[in-house]
Amino acid sequence: MRFMRLALELGRRGLGNTWPNPAVGAVIVKDGIIIGRGWTQPGGRPHAETEAIRQAGSQARGATLYVTLEPCSHHGKTPPCADAIVAADLARVVSAIEDPNPQVAGRGHDRLRAAGIAVTFGVRAAEARKAHAGHIRRIVDGRPHITLKLAVSADTKAALAGHKPVQITGEQMRARVHMMRAMNDAILIGIGTALADDPELTCRLPGMAQQSPLRVILDRNLRLPLRSKLVTSARHIPVIVFAGEDASAENERKLATHGVQVKRVRSDTGGLVLWDILQSLANMGITRLMVEGGPTVAASFIRQDLVDEAMLLRGAITIGANGVDALVGLSLDALTASPHLRLTESGMIGADTWSHFERPGD
Repeated sequence: MRFMRLALELGRRGLGNTWPNPAVGAVIVKDGIIIGRGWTQPGGRPHAETEAIRQAGSQARGATLYVTLEPCSHHGKTPPCADAIVAADLARVVSAIEDPNPQVAGRGHDRLRAAGIAVTFGVRAAEARKAHAGHIRRIVDGRPHITLKLAVSADTKAALAGHKPVQITGEQMRARVHMMRAMNDAILIGIGTALADDPELTCRLPGMAQQSPLRVILDRNLRLPLRSKLVTSARHIPVIVFAGEDASAENERKLATHGVQVKRVRSDTGGLVLWDILQSLANMGITRLMVEGGPTVAASFIRQDLVDEAMLLRGAITIGANGVDALVGLSLDALTASPHLRLTESGMIGADTWSHFERPGD
């Protein structure tokens, strides 16, 4: 159905900047004409439905609303969307999927039906589940939806000898990575990558700096330098560092003076406990997490079956046998031939190739 397709396209505009709320899209139609459009605004408010109703105005009476997720029925920081729909005197609501949030979970639809509004749901449901994967994962599994980005050379290396950084892909592919960053709530790297690359982890596409995600660093012993780009920009674009319980209190104090938030989690023989980190991020409202490096962190997420999607980027350059393997302690087959992931798409951008993998059933 084309109106729901449009609603899904509108909802994607909010990906990465609506957390902790889902990025919903909504379209209001009357006599085959679109009279209102909306998507969840930055920070999660206003909601898509109320934006579409505001645009439609008095014409909303007797119209049909197409929305990508069941309208909310509970009072949060804004009144329930279900009440706004009733007040607008809409005749019908078509929603793609029911909201798994226990505070909603069918109650929004029930509220509409009780008011005499016809309700249909399940239209383009598979597409909506993908669009709302972060919201669903956070509610159902208690963690963000995780996308791993891995860039490898033609000979499957991630860096030069000694972990010296190298540009593996071209400018066009790097632009795609920046768009991926913009569509995620947070981006995560390990301290090894932070020390070797001194990255900014921002979205550097023209006019999209405000779309830069929350930056998350795994730093068991709090080694992140105070002069690093991450620390010096922390008051403008937030940085959270996850450290071990026994990390230096003095280092934490120094980082805090620069606006860096330090959270302490348990450690085990493999390093920081990833599940504790993911639960902490979910509790903050993070729904979509992009894991961008490095080889040790990427291998840990794969080993623990915590990758929901993966984007494998292959550059045309060759690094050589002394280069750093893409996954520490694992062959690249651990990703490309994983029983937990399937190849769904692939293509080329310039001289580089990309392959997209996702968890079956998602």
